[in-house]
Amino acid sequence: MAERELKAFLEGLSPERRQRLTQRVTQIVGHIKKKGLIDYQGKPRLTGYAYGVLYDWDLYFENLFLSYLGVSQYCKNGVEIFLDQQLPCGFIARALDPEEGPQYPRDHFKPFLAQIALLGGRMEKDYSWLRGNYYERLTSYVDYWQRYTDLDHNGLSCRDSAGHTGMDNQYARAGREGAFCCEGVDLNCYILRELEAMEQLADELGLPGDGAKFHARVEKLRADIQSTLWSEEDGFYFDRNERTGARIPALSAAGFIPLWLGIPDEKQAEALITRHLTNPDEFWRPYPVASWAATNPDYRQKQIQELDQGCCNWLGTTWAPVNYMIFQGLRRYGYDALAKELAEKTFTMCLDLNPVTREYYNAETGEGIGLNPFFGWSSLGLFLLLEYYLGYDASDLTRQDVLPLASRYLGIDYEAVPAMDLGEVVRYG
Repeated sequence: MAERELKAFLEGLSPERRQRLTQRVTQIVGHIKKKGLIDYQGKPRLTGYAYGVLYDWDLYFENLFLSYLGVSQYCKNGVEIFLDQQLPCGFIARALDPEEGPQYPRDHFKPFLAQIALLGGRMEKDYSWLRGNYYERLTSYVDYWQRYTDLDHNGLSCRDSAGHTGMDNQYARAGREGAFCCEGVDLNCYILRELEAMEQLADELGLPGDGAKFHARVEKLRADIQSTLWSEEDGFYFDRNERTGARIPALSAAGFIPLWLGIPDEKQAEALITRHLTNPDEFWRPYPVASWAATNPDYRQKQIQELDQGCCNWLGTTWAPVNYMIFQGLRRYGYDALAKELAEKTFTMCLDLNPVTREYYNAETGEGIGLNPFFGWSSLGLFLLLEYYLGYDASDLTRQDVLPLASRYLGIDYEAVPAMDLGEVVRYG
C-alpha cells in the first residue's frame, strides 16, 4: 500500500517537477563526486562542504542522503577517520581539516558517531570491522560525554559554546566559546540516541551484557531529560544553565528534538506542537521550521558577518536536517497531516524556489542562504515527502533494512553519475 502511494505521488508530479527532482538529486551526487570525496590518509572521506572540512553531525545526515542511493562505505570511513584521531581520554575534536588536522580542540565530537556506524552496518549487514579496537573507542567516545561534561553530576551533559551546539550563533542559549555551562536539550537527546545505537551495536556484535548496560543508561538519561529540562508551565523543553541551575528561556528549535526520540508523553507532545511548533508567531513561519522563535529579540534571517564572525545564521533561518528530525517526530506521535505539510513546504523550498540546493533557507521567503551551491545535508529536504508516502524513516535505529529510495524510485544510479563542476562557490551569497 505505502509503495503504491509513493509511486502515485511521483506519477502525480508534473513532468517538469519530476524532471527537476531527478536532475537536482543527480546534480548533488555529481557535486559530491567532484568536491565531497577526498582521500584522507588512504581513505576516501565524505563532506558536504566544498572547502573540504569534515564536521560531526553533518556527517550523519550526509550519509543518510547517500543511503538513498545504497552507498554505505563512507559511514565506515568517516567513523574510522575520526576514531583514529581520538585521545586516550576518549575525546575527539568535532571537525577535521584534511591539511591542518583536528579543529576546535575544546569541542568533543557531537554524539553521532555510533549512529553513523550503525547506519553503515545496517546497509552492509556487517559489523565485524568494529570488533575490538573500534568498538572500544566508540564506547570511550560516548562515555566521555557523560564522564567529563556532566559537571554537576545531575545526569545531563553540557557543551562549550553556541558553536559547539552546531547552531552556531544561538549565543543566548549557549554562550560564546569557553562558556561550557549549557545543558542542551538537543545535546542530551543526541547522547541518548548514541546510547541507543551502542545498544544496537552491542547486540549485533554478540555482547548482550554491554547492550543491557547501554539500555539502562538510555532509560536513566530519558528520565533526567524529562525531570530537568521540561517546563510544564511553558509546554517546552529548555536548556539549563549548569552554573546557576536556571532554565535558559530562549526558544530554539532544539526544544523539538525530543519528539524525534519519543521522549515526551502524549500531553507534552501536544503542548510542544500546538503551543509552539505550529505557532506562526514563533516557529511556523511561511517556510518552517524557523530555527529560532520569531518572539526572541534577536530573531533575524539576514547573515551579518560582523556579528556572526563568519559562522552560519541560526537565529530564525530554516535548516533541512532540523526539519527532518521534527518531521520524523511528528510522524512518531501521529501528527501525519502536519508532517505532510512540513514535508511539502520543505520540498517546495528546496526544489522549486531555488535553482540549486543551498546550505539553509530564509524562513520568511524560502530563499536560499549560505553556501551556493551546496551538496550537504540540505539534500534531505528533497526526500521528506518520499519518506512520508512510503511510511519510511531512514533514521530509525531499530530498522534492519535501509532502502535506496533515489535508486529504486527515481532511477538514479550512483555509479553512473559523473563528477560535476560546481563553478564558483559563494560562501554567503
